[in-house]
Amino acid sequence: MTTLAADREIEHLMTLHPKGFDLSLDRITRLLERLGNPQERLPPVIHIAGTNGKGSCAAFSRALLEAAGHLVHVHTSPHLVNWHERYRLAAEGGGKLVDDQVFAEAIARVAKANQGQKITVFEILTAVTFILFSEHPAEAAIIEVGLGGRFDATNVIERPAVSVIMPISMDHEAYLGDRVELIAAEKAGIMKRGCPVVIGAQESETALEVLIETAERLDCPTVVYGQDFLAFEENGRMVYQDEDGLMDLPLPRLPGRYQFANAAAAIAAVKAAGFEIGHRAAEKAMAKVAWPARMQKLSQGKLVDLAPKGAEIWLDGGHNPGAGVVIAEALAEQEEKNPRPLILISGMINTKDQSGYFSAFKGLARHVYTVPVSKSDAGVPNDELALRATEAGLSAEPVSSVASALMLLRDSWDGPAPRILIGGSLYFAGAVLDENGTPPT
Repeated sequence: MTTLAADREIEHLMTLHPKGFDLSLDRITRLLERLGNPQERLPPVIHIAGTNGKGSCAAFSRALLEAAGHLVHVHTSPHLVNWHERYRLAAEGGGKLVDDQVFAEAIARVAKANQGQKITVFEILTAVTFILFSEHPAEAAIIEVGLGGRFDATNVIERPAVSVIMPISMDHEAYLGDRVELIAAEKAGIMKRGCPVVIGAQESETALEVLIETAERLDCPTVVYGQDFLAFEENGRMVYQDEDGLMDLPLPRLPGRYQFANAAAAIAAVKAAGFEIGHRAAEKAMAKVAWPARMQKLSQGKLVDLAPKGAEIWLDGGHNPGAGVVIAEALAEQEEKNPRPLILISGMINTKDQSGYFSAFKGLARHVYTVPVSKSDAGVPNDELALRATEAGLSAEPVSSVASALMLLRDSWDGPAPRILIGGSLYFAGAVLDENGTPPT
C-alpha cells in the first residue's frame, strides 16, 4: 500500500498546526458543524477509554463482532508504523486499513472545512474518523479515546451504544491530574446520561468508586468487572461469566492472564451495545484476535535474524508502571511453562515513569539494553534510561540500537536460548516493526 498521498497531507498539517492536545471540545465541535456533523450519522458506537487495555478491548470487540458476521469500523491511536492503522473500515470477511487515496481525500476535505482556524492535528484526524465512518456502511463502530475522556476530541459522540472504561492508573499526569481519582473523573467523562456503561477490571478502589458514582449520577445501566461479569482460567480454557451464565472458551490468542479481563470487558461491551454474541462466535474471536505490539511474538524479520539462535522474541508497547506489571506477569507465566533467561531491550519517552516501568521486572530480567527512540523528539537518551533501569534494581547498559543489542547478545551469549522483550514505548515498538519489515496490516 502506498502511503504517500495521506502522509503528504498530514505532514502539511503538522507545519500549520501546533503539536499537543487541546483539552476542550470547542474547536472540534466548530469543525464538525462545518462538515455537517458526521458524528451524528455513525453506526452504534462502542466508545473505549482507560489507561491500559483500551486497544486490546477494541481488538477483542472487533473480533467478536466480525466473528458474529457484523461489519465493523475501528478507530485506534496512536499508530505504530503508518497513519492508516488508525482507521480500519468495515469490509466483508473483516475490516481493512483505509485506502490511501480515500484517506488523503478525507484529510483534505476536513482541512479545507477548517479554513485555517487554530486546531490540533489530532482534532483534524478525529474529524476524519467521523467522515470516513459516516460515509462507509457498517453495523458498529469501535472508537478508542486518544487522551483522557472528558475533553478528548472523540467525546462529541452524544449517544454511544456503550461507554467502556478500562483499567485506570497514573499516566499523562500533566494533562489529567496527579491523583488516580482525578484521572478516573476525566475518563468517566465519556459516560452519557442513560447510555450503557461497562467498567473493566480496576486495580484502584478509589478509581472504581469514582466510575460507579458517575455512572449512577447519570442513570447509566452499568456492569462492573468482578461484580456483574468476570473471566477466569479453568482446565486450560477461559471461562466468561455474567448474569446470562457461563461461556467456556479457548484461551485468547493474545498471551497474558491480564487479557482475560480485557476479553471479558469486550464481551460485556458488545452485549451491552445490543449485539448478540453466540458461543461459536466468541470461540472464533478468541482464536482470531490480533493486536500488534501487545505481547506480539516476533518469529521472522530482519531484526529477528540478528538474535541468538533459538531466541524467543516478544514486542510490547506498554510504557507505564501499570503496563510494566501486567507484561512482567505475562512473562512470568511464560517462565513457568518454559524457563529461559529474560533480557530486555528498552526504549522510552520522557513523559513516562521509566523507573516505575522497570521496577516491575526486578528479579525477573537478567539484563537490560537501553536504546534511543528514533521516531520521537521526546525519547529518553539511552544512557539516562540505563540509569533509570539501574535505579529500579536491574543490570543495564546503553547501546545504539535494537540491532546492536541483538548482535551483542548473539555474539556473547552462552547458555540456553534467551527470551527477549523489546518494548517500553508504542513509538519504539512501531519503529521496531518497521525496521523488522513486519508492519501491521
